[in-house]
Amino acid sequence: MKISLAAPAKINWLLSVLDKRGDGYHNIISPMQCVDLFDSLSFEDAEEIDLLSDMDLPAEGNLVYKAAVLLKRASAYKFGARIELKKTIPSAAGLGGGSSDAACALMGLNRLWGLNYDKLTLMRLAAEIGSDVPFFLAGPLALIEGRGEKVTELKAGESTVVLLIKPAVSVSTAWAYNLFKTRLTKKAVDIKLFCQALERNNFAFLRDTVFNDLEAVVIGKYPVVGEIKRILARNGALFSLMSGSGPTVFGVFTSVEEADRASKNLQGEWCRVVRTLKCSDEMGMGNEA
Repeated sequence: MKISLAAPAKINWLLSVLDKRGDGYHNIISPMQCVDLFDSLSFEDAEEIDLLSDMDLPAEGNLVYKAAVLLKRASAYKFGARIELKKTIPSAAGLGGGSSDAACALMGLNRLWGLNYDKLTLMRLAAEIGSDVPFFLAGPLALIEGRGEKVTELKAGESTVVLLIKPAVSVSTAWAYNLFKTRLTKKAVDIKLFCQALERNNFAFLRDTVFNDLEAVVIGKYPVVGEIKRILARNGALFSLMSGSGPTVFGVFTSVEEADRASKNLQGEWCRVVRTLKCSDEMGMGNEA
């Protein structure tokens, strides 16, 4: 049997960093949503865990491999799997590609090995791998709290057209969070109203409300992120925001045509016009052969 899955990227509609925890992580509040940009993974039976990837990274350092080892140990499964990973989502971009791949590995191997673990069990394992991994088992739209382990699924409205732009720099999530200094006065946000506006595609409300606490940190070292936001504003974006710890910026547009035109003014940068996903069926759960 061969199982094929698609692992979606995500954007953070808002990222509020609350405080640093005793375990070294930060508590956050962040509504996150998947978009139709996918890595692809396939799974086949094998004697041992074998990861083939187009990434320039040892298998043992890949979150997919770590997820497979964790699931095998937790389930006491005797054999392994041949896993093939093909990347489309850029790495170290704030789009959650590695976390999404790891979540897909848990889902794919759960099915391949016939473990029949439920979502909550997989999410508990996912939290051991990385902060964003549990979200990708719940998406496509959810409110993330704590360090990422608290996931509340949200109802998604109509798909939104988004232009993703990643400058030619990579940002370490740990670096961005370690450099962030908690402000004495936090920007207040009514998360319930925010989520309602997101469901209704109330872009006027969202434009005046969105923020990313890590954005200033990243722009301080990589001014190109701020320049991309200015270019998007000049080219018709309803608003823009850095996703996660960056450096990818997303701009919201009213149509694919407008987003595509704006991308022409960002030559030299990695750009993709995508749509937000609104139901689990769009998340590429894959097929068996």
